[in-house]
Amino acid sequence: MNDLIKIPCVLMRGGTSRGPFFLASDLPRERAERDAALLSIMGSGHPLQIDGIGGGNPVTSKVAIIGPSSIKGADIDYLFAQVRTDRQFVDYSPNCGNMLAAVGPFAIEAGLVEAQGNDTLVRIHNVNTGKLIEAKVPTRGREVIYLGDASIDGVPGLAAPIALTFMDAAGAKTGKLLPTDKAVDMIDGIAVTAIDCAIPMVLMRAADLGVTGYEEPQALTANRELIERMSRIRIEAGKLMGMGDVADMVIPKPVLIAPARKGGTLSVRYFMPNDCHPALATTGAVGIATAAVTEGSVAYDLAGRLSVPTLVRIEHPAGRLDVQLEMRNGAITAGLVRTARRLFEGFAFAKPIAAIEAAA
Repeated sequence: MNDLIKIPCVLMRGGTSRGPFFLASDLPRERAERDAALLSIMGSGHPLQIDGIGGGNPVTSKVAIIGPSSIKGADIDYLFAQVRTDRQFVDYSPNCGNMLAAVGPFAIEAGLVEAQGNDTLVRIHNVNTGKLIEAKVPTRGREVIYLGDASIDGVPGLAAPIALTFMDAAGAKTGKLLPTDKAVDMIDGIAVTAIDCAIPMVLMRAADLGVTGYEEPQALTANRELIERMSRIRIEAGKLMGMGDVADMVIPKPVLIAPARKGGTLSVRYFMPNDCHPALATTGAVGIATAAVTEGSVAYDLAGRLSVPTLVRIEHPAGRLDVQLEMRNGAITAGLVRTARRLFEGFAFAKPIAAIEAAA
């Protein structure tokens, strides 16, 4: 194994996502070297990621990098990396709230946070956005508890509930809840709400784009006319949001919204950005719920003109995700429940950067 780089690694499921977790101290410090290692480990550049541990899908090609906190008021730093499947590119622009569910358990078991009794509060600084999230992790003694009676749509079986609270998630990347200073903009003849809360998104009514918003994810992903039009809208929205050229970024995320059909508040289809999510991103749920209480947004009337505090129930392809909105110190906080599981621990093996460059 002397010709490969051996890196300690834990494979974890967080919410409806899955990926390797690394201690920051175990990865190369230089970004180019770190990116090369992650691309090699995940097997990016091949649709099946056959030469790596990625799952060939955006929800299973994610990486969490954890280390001691670099700011006051937090226990740990969490840097999220979306590793592209279709080409060799690592995107650090978004946060991932589903992977976030596994960050607290990983940090406790890695010795970065000491377990406290029946529940351990882990204060997480998301390096991608600079925002703070609190995770209440079930523990017993000094051990993380993974088994329990909680269920989340999109994941089979039961597990211990992990409560996440996003503290003042507005302006995660742009510094503003509404980066264009408008609740609605017209792009390519479509009314959109460009919102930045936990993650930048572009919300559109499904009916305005000629679909119902209730289609299966595979059908929407295969609708190339729809994908291409949403891509044009997304890229133009990125410019209006002050994010520059977002063609090579995964944010802002396009989101189709429709009236709820199963007793919820809204029905949504969330894109990553060119593939429809099989369920719903946690950060997406936070932003969509906030849009539902933002007067004038494309979601506001569909949701029933809600105000805080309120529970927003978001229907998605795999079921439903509930977001509790509250006010704390003049800012909206968003709380929801996810689950996580430790799947495998050991070592990941990366090719040296010289071998990667030689093969390119």
